[in-house]
Amino acid sequence: MAGQCSHLEEVKRPQPRTSGCEECLKTGETWVHLRLCETCGHVGCCDSSKNKHATRHFHATQHPVIRSFQPGETWRYCYIDEQVVEPESDES
Repeated sequence: MAGQCSHLEEVKRPQPRTSGCEECLKTGETWVHLRLCETCGHVGCCDSSKNKHATRHFHATQHPVIRSFQPGETWRYCYIDEQVVEPESDES
């Protein structure tokens, strides 16, 4: 079950900066799934990917909430609260 977190005020609904993992695109690497930083629009690869760039981005920036960047998925996750966060009402 998804919960609420106290970090949703940092969600800015930014536009994605790239169409794939920013770091993997630069180095020619591949990814499994993509995640979008809800603070700045960074697109990074998931923890099932070799480089785990979405989580690395969190550790570097402390931007807490990511969203799945996979077509048809609306879930979000808060790294600080370590929980899935309810999708926004217009996304359900």
